[in-house]
Amino acid sequence: MTIPAGAAGARPAGARPADARPADATATRGYRPAPEGTHPPLRFAAYRATGLRAPSLAPVVLRQRLTEITGPLLTGDIGPSDHDLTTQHAGEAIGQRIVVFGRVLDSDGRPVPETLVEVWQANSAGRYAHVRDSWPAPLDPNFTGGGRVVTDPAGHYSFTTIKPGAYPWGNHHNAWRPAHIHFSLFGRSFTQRLVTQMYFPDDPLFSQDPICNSVPDANARGRMVATFDLDATCPERALAFRFDIVLRGRERTPFEEPHA
Repeated sequence: MTIPAGAAGARPAGARPADARPADATATRGYRPAPEGTHPPLRFAAYRATGLRAPSLAPVVLRQRLTEITGPLLTGDIGPSDHDLTTQHAGEAIGQRIVVFGRVLDSDGRPVPETLVEVWQANSAGRYAHVRDSWPAPLDPNFTGGGRVVTDPAGHYSFTTIKPGAYPWGNHHNAWRPAHIHFSLFGRSFTQRLVTQMYFPDDPLFSQDPICNSVPDANARGRMVATFDLDATCPERALAFRFDIVLRGRERTPFEEPHA
């Protein structure tokens, strides 16, 4: 029913109801939610560790506010060898050298410039340079497996590294992780940190890996697999794999926790 202007109970145009709260000046328009099946659930039965760490109650989604897009960017000083994991020590790292490169984009295909991209990985034998990794594979004194770069104005990033090896991890009988590289991105501010994994094409271990398969949608899982790029190889030095990372939208890269 339409109430005529000036009638009892009518409000002047633009007036706020008496019980309405003032507009929140810090609130911003939220991001579109990811399509169903893009991200893994917090609890996935085949991935046993999630049964111990997943929350028992549903997460509470906080309204997006200005602090998410105006907070400080975490970049810091980038060292001269942070982008090249094969030259961070006195000798040559052991294994197949590769270049991992790509762009960081938003849901509209626009580049995300000056965002911190960090990687960490196992060495060519499948062992991390970490005190908690004690399976009997050799450590490489010339490879510690960590790097960081900041994207350029067009959203490009590039690392030179060693192709990591597979490793056993005890989740189930004869469980092996496919070769992968961990990525951390800080988006446009420090509250937007996202973590994902990059896999290599045609890995025979995909089918039995519950971490990879915890992403429900097959197309979304495919976006975690890099593409071999012969044109980008360094002749007689390194093969190349392209891995574009989309932070939002239908083509977004799956991340390790759901984000509203």
